[in-house]
Amino acid sequence: MHDIRALRDHPDTFVSGWKSRGVEDAQAVVDKALELDRTLRAAQTAGQEALAKRNAASKLIGAAMAKKDMTEAERLKAEVESLKGEIAAQEAVEAGAGKALRDLLAAQKNLAADDVPEGADEAGNVEVTRWGLLSEGGPNRDHADLGEALGLLDFEAAARMSGARFAVLKGGLARLERAIGQFMLDVQTTEHGYLEVNPPYLVRDEAMFGTGQLPKFEEDLFRVDEHLLIPTAEVSLTNLVREQILSEDEMATPMRLTALTPCFRAEAGSAGRDTRGLIRQHQFHKVELVSITRPEDSDAEHERMVRCAEAVLEKLELPYRRMLLCKGDMGFSARKTFDLEVWLPSQGTYREISSCSNCGDFQARRMDARFKRAGEKKTEFVHTLNGSGLAVGRTLVAIMENYQETDGSIRVPDALAPYMPKGMTHVGGPR
Repeated sequence: MHDIRALRDHPDTFVSGWKSRGVEDAQAVVDKALELDRTLRAAQTAGQEALAKRNAASKLIGAAMAKKDMTEAERLKAEVESLKGEIAAQEAVEAGAGKALRDLLAAQKNLAADDVPEGADEAGNVEVTRWGLLSEGGPNRDHADLGEALGLLDFEAAARMSGARFAVLKGGLARLERAIGQFMLDVQTTEHGYLEVNPPYLVRDEAMFGTGQLPKFEEDLFRVDEHLLIPTAEVSLTNLVREQILSEDEMATPMRLTALTPCFRAEAGSAGRDTRGLIRQHQFHKVELVSITRPEDSDAEHERMVRCAEAVLEKLELPYRRMLLCKGDMGFSARKTFDLEVWLPSQGTYREISSCSNCGDFQARRMDARFKRAGEKKTEFVHTLNGSGLAVGRTLVAIMENYQETDGSIRVPDALAPYMPKGMTHVGGPR
């Protein structure tokens, strides 16, 4: 959500900021917002003036009646009734303009940070770093073909019961996926200081609004009666501080939260993309990282979060690169985003496996999540950050492709050995 006072004081900043994020009618949006703001404030002023007049007239009625001046008393009563109607009319204008203004601002993307590069789409993203050596000369079979050949990945059975974009994992492959999730969770909690949380998977509309999935992206969500299935644990974890005022002691160090949950996405806007395999599923698991910070701490926390995600890839010895997303490719709520992309030999390219975003106070305003510094009367909005630490299914894909052997088996990375049955060094091959 955006601060109307900031928009009122710096309209050009919002016009240029939204244009750079792909909002073609940015000037019209700003003009409409300012018009609604003027209407809202005018109605508030007129309503307050009418209320003051009504209160004054009401007091005079008693004085007139005490003097037995019934003509004046009746005139004042008529004035009071008229003013009641004026107050109600202005309240209706205020309510309508207020809702229209909130709806308009709620549909607008966050403004990008100053150091985010210009660009309309992924072509404008900038590679920051690259880690790991790419395997050369080894097998580069696609993970879907590899899993099906081993009899451990079944898309047909999943389609019979659930339709497209679902998969059934069996045996050693199912065990390997479970090991990946537990390994990631252990790294983030024991080494990086994140607090493990087991949150709800079903949330109300207000929670989705708070993190920015609603109202604009409802078609990407799965609804179950009055609830929605989470597309990421970012929703549940970030909303833990909704409608809260945290103390300075609670915010002295960033609040760091993590969860391993299933995620559910309709993928409404991805028709024809990654229709085969595990890259883009309706249901998958992910270890999510969320931080709640003071404004002055969020940039440093963003870098720390990215390093926490990178550490998992490095422990698994998976080649990756870090990308700084341009303004046109960032998510709705983000002010700055780094993507981590892992190497997939079968595609001869890097694919996204983690996205770490600093949202500034954008989500906090939507959730009314604030904190108060010691000795201060006013409150401030917190900053929120989120990132994948990592997507479990895509990590499984990367391991299958980067650790495949010539005999068709998949070698278990050393970091995952403690999470697998004793002596199981390969999936689908020698044990």
